[in-house]
Amino acid sequence: MVSLGIVIVIAVIAVLLGAVGGFFLARKYMQDYLKKNPPVNEDTLRSMMMSMGQKPSEKKIRQMMQQMKNQK
Repeated sequence: MVSLGIVIVIAVIAVLLGAVGGFFLARKYMQDYLKKNPPVNEDTLRSMMMSMGQKPSEKKIRQMMQQMKNQK
């Protein structure tokens, strides 16, 4: 029969390995996600407005950036 101490040690090691593995998997996922979907900045917003036929003024750009920050 396997002693209780060995079972506890194996369980603790498995939990630690799972936590470390999960951290690195989540980190890799977020890096790939941000590479595919970069955050919106002022230049991106300016080009989006121009493609919609609007003339982007600095006031509008700042206002929209502030609205996006407040929305999060």
